[in-house]
Amino acid sequence: MRSFLITIDTEGDDVWSRRSGVGTRNASFLPRFQSLCENFGLKPTYLVNYEMANDPSFVEFGRDLIARGAGEIGMHLHAWNSPPIHPLTSDDSWYQPFLIEYPEDEIRKKVEFHTHFLEDVFGGKMRSHRSGRWAMNGSYADALRDLGYRVDCSVTPHVDWRSSKGDPDGAGGTDYRRFPEHHYWMSERDIALPGTSSLLEVPMTIINRSPALLTRVTQACEDISDFPNRAQRSIWPLDWLRPTGSNLASMLRILDIAIAQDRSHVEFMTHSSELMPGGSPYFPSIESIEKLYRDLNELFSQAAKHFRGSTLTEFHDRILLSSRSDHRAECGQEE
Repeated sequence: MRSFLITIDTEGDDVWSRRSGVGTRNASFLPRFQSLCENFGLKPTYLVNYEMANDPSFVEFGRDLIARGAGEIGMHLHAWNSPPIHPLTSDDSWYQPFLIEYPEDEIRKKVEFHTHFLEDVFGGKMRSHRSGRWAMNGSYADALRDLGYRVDCSVTPHVDWRSSKGDPDGAGGTDYRRFPEHHYWMSERDIALPGTSSLLEVPMTIINRSPALLTRVTQACEDISDFPNRAQRSIWPLDWLRPTGSNLASMLRILDIAIAQDRSHVEFMTHSSELMPGGSPYFPSIESIEKLYRDLNELFSQAAKHFRGSTLTEFHDRILLSSRSDHRAECGQEE
């Protein structure tokens, strides 16, 4: 059966405001979301960054989640405030540099520290991961594999993040336009290619609604370095399985497309702070949160009819088992 994957970037309050100090009040709003998921037999993966792993109420919530087998704790890393601190710009809290902009040894140090910290706090191995600000490269992927991660979900197909700056003197984020939409074992040579490594990439579910001709025209423009990201989005419209407060119809359409195409999974995402009034620019009020929950109730109700709720690691294990079964079948045919 197809898997419905719920991923939550579990981080401080309104990180979009770029304040130097980050609160974690949103931790107290997570039980309501978890209860909704459990009502429909869905199992979220909370991808946790440093400040949330230091919040006592979230730690209690996460440990209970693990003990009941009701979800998963994975890793999410904001490079600018995750130890060891290595200043990269004149104001890292404001610029929020990507981890891939740091020296390679600093990338590894940060990944190692945060991994071991989460494992100590929650008492188990970290197996799943999403990068901060969707930025990934080969050095980052190597560090994840070396530390035993099984699944990453940082890839956003069709999206070019190069115009989103971290270090103002840097090259911006990762260009994912040539990456697969479907899950794949990530190549050790090129993270955009399927390979034989131990790290399963499970891209975010993003549907390209462009007609085929328009897609080809857009691809022909890819080498124009100053082609504005805004203009690209206007002729290359994308639907994310991510609630905005006004896109329920779009999210339901994604489920229909996944069923029609017999996709192995769809991946939903939100931020923990988006579940709290005023925790993000997108849901500023109590009324907007109540509208969000009405949308989520409808979306999850439809998902539960056609998909199985799985954590990221459970999905990895299912794909691994299927790959081994296929391999045994091929060997049997050869014999």
